[in-house]
Amino acid sequence: MPPAPTPSTPVLGGSRWNTFPAAGTTLTARDFFTATEPLLQGIIDDNALTSADGEVLENQIRATLALDTRETSLPLSLGPDSASAARELGAQTETIGRELASWAASALDRLLSHRIPLPDGPLVVRSHCYGHLLTPPAADLLMGRRGGPVTMQLYNEWVHQMVLLRDALLPFTNWQDVPLLITPTGLRHTEPARDGFLTELLVRQIRHSGIVDFARHVTTGTSGPAGYGFEAAGGTALPAVLDQPPLTAPRHLLTWRADPAAKDTVTYVAEVQDYYAAPRTPVEDLPPATPVPGPLTARTITGPAADGTRTARIEITHDGTTAHVDLGQSLRGHRYAHRPDRPAGDTRSATAPRTATVWSALRAPGLVWTQGGDVTLDATGQDDLVVLALLGRLYPENVTLRPVDRPAGLTPSGGSGPSRLVALVDPPQAH
Repeated sequence: MPPAPTPSTPVLGGSRWNTFPAAGTTLTARDFFTATEPLLQGIIDDNALTSADGEVLENQIRATLALDTRETSLPLSLGPDSASAARELGAQTETIGRELASWAASALDRLLSHRIPLPDGPLVVRSHCYGHLLTPPAADLLMGRRGGPVTMQLYNEWVHQMVLLRDALLPFTNWQDVPLLITPTGLRHTEPARDGFLTELLVRQIRHSGIVDFARHVTTGTSGPAGYGFEAAGGTALPAVLDQPPLTAPRHLLTWRADPAAKDTVTYVAEVQDYYAAPRTPVEDLPPATPVPGPLTARTITGPAADGTRTARIEITHDGTTAHVDLGQSLRGHRYAHRPDRPAGDTRSATAPRTATVWSALRAPGLVWTQGGDVTLDATGQDDLVVLALLGRLYPENVTLRPVDRPAGLTPSGGSGPSRLVALVDPPQAH
């Protein structure tokens, strides 16, 4: 139920179709959804809807937010050969869509018996058709028996705001916690950025920087330099792997982390934009593979902001000695790393590859690579951040991240490119 009107809060009705706070504020997904409920009330009032009608509208929003329906608002076709970013965003689409549809079902059921008062009279909303297809029962309800132009205007606005809400949340693992920028027209301000984001998703392999830029638009309303994350007033949006195991963490999704100390909007960028041109160290030039006793320790260090950007590093320490790896390159390495899907228990043998130590690789200048055959680096027992740093030190085009309990038959890459660098890590259940 919205708060009672005050001199600074216009009453609901007429052109006042939401309970958004002042312009320029932020709302979570749940709060935004609640603030748009007057549109649902207007639809119910204009048509004198019953519980059976509510079920029709519930089925409609489920069809609109799903991926595999005629009425889908995001025709993203996924298959076993789909790019990893598309698969992750597709899974997000289904998860968030189901939850929003569940909220809608509960709201419709509640508003049918406990209406929101509209003290300023019936709602009047001018909302263009955004191409969201209707199910036949919904078309009959909204445009046929008792519906008409007013009902369709109200419904068009509500369903479009729900689609904008779903899409605005796609970049984030913890999407229910994200503070979305809200204007008097809801989330319509995200439409230009959303168009670019969805175009790249649907017609090409979407870039990580494209996901970051869209996430920045929906939380701050602004664009910025291409990067792997950003901070804004109240928090940071950085890849999810920073607090999940690299072996199982999403490659492309971000996690919003609240941080009251964050004030200005700053983009996180890699120290070296073109890793292909970075210096390289052949693995053969590393010190002999002498095991380092005990685990390494790691932490992230943030650099100063300059011209709206900043870099960050992972600092790894052992026995009073430190090594540093650019966080941007580490995240790039994580996105590019192969993860074998061979089931545990595969006992096919392979020629034992050469070995190198994690510590020697972390201390090497440039990026470590080899053309002389497969090399294994044993990172079992190490902290997730150490593993991430290792991925940032290995030349990323032929790196495999593999749990130690999953043997795999490795084959040389061939050609003039790098051979495989295999980082062995603890199996998922060990975390």
